[in-house]
Amino acid sequence: MASFDDRLSQLRTRPQSWLVTGAAGFIGSHLTEWLLRNGQQVVGVDNFATGSQSNLDEVISAVGEEAAARFRFVEGDLCDPEVCRSVVEGIDLVLHQAALGSVPRSIVDPLATHHANLTAFLNLLVAARDAKVDRVVYASSSAVYGDEPNLPKREERIGRPLSPYAVTKRADELYADTFHATYGLSLVGLRYFNVFGPRQDPAGPYAAVVPRWIEALISGSECTIFGDGETSRDFCFVDNAVQANILAATVPLPEGPHPVYNVAVGDRTTLNALFRLLADEVGSIRPDARIEEPRYADFRPGDVRHSEADVAAIERELGYHATHRLEEGITRTVEWYAGRLLQVDSAGAGSD
Repeated sequence: MASFDDRLSQLRTRPQSWLVTGAAGFIGSHLTEWLLRNGQQVVGVDNFATGSQSNLDEVISAVGEEAAARFRFVEGDLCDPEVCRSVVEGIDLVLHQAALGSVPRSIVDPLATHHANLTAFLNLLVAARDAKVDRVVYASSSAVYGDEPNLPKREERIGRPLSPYAVTKRADELYADTFHATYGLSLVGLRYFNVFGPRQDPAGPYAAVVPRWIEALISGSECTIFGDGETSRDFCFVDNAVQANILAATVPLPEGPHPVYNVAVGDRTTLNALFRLLADEVGSIRPDARIEEPRYADFRPGDVRHSEADVAAIERELGYHATHRLEEGITRTVEWYAGRLLQVDSAGAGSD
């Protein structure tokens, strides 16, 4: 099995043309930045439902003008088949990240979740088939495991979905399997487990726990833990997800049904332990921060109690290796949010 460094060397020698959907979003912007830094041609598409122009601006600033010249951005919605057809033209490899995340959001508005996660994906599959792209890598979710109680979560054991969001991600996997079997389209699904890192939006009622708590801790606000705090998750730093996508797009695949892999670290951390890690890290970077103890609220409907991934399959078949553990990822993430807050404070101090 070739290493990730070997894949990187091959890509730099023979650049490809990539489409990143959700390019202005959290994971999508990190993928776009990585590809541009490593000599690839990139088309990005986003409708800004959850992505932001500031993420794209940060990517362009980080990679420089020469690399940015290899990037073309299209503002558009993949629910429109014409948008899908236009962005896949001339593309070798697709990294599909566009989605409406959040279990609670899907419970409040299942139709919006269906359109963004399922209708858009089917449109993209049809366009990719017609354009004869080499491979589509798409974001699934650990939510598909539902009420399956066994730990760690293994790809072949799936329970009953517990939310509309989980249903859409499982349906994506079924559509992908059908397009592979019926049309010969090469596809790989990646079941993300609680990916976190810089650029993840901390605002709004459906924000993920890590950015939401970091911003609250830095600002001296109270954090809310739903349940008793012993709910556990396999928290995965975004650089690990980037590695998984690049390998999934470039490694020769085994024969048989299209593969779906867990993307995680292979460990789990309770929300109580996560809060202490974040509080300690914020306190070390911002000694003046006022750390409030968390408030406990009722469990939320649709939430899975425990989640931990078995990553043996992706390690064995793609050569994946989680390079960033939770503590290192937390340090880098808190540093980014603290730096962003300082920039905002400085800008405010300079205004009339």
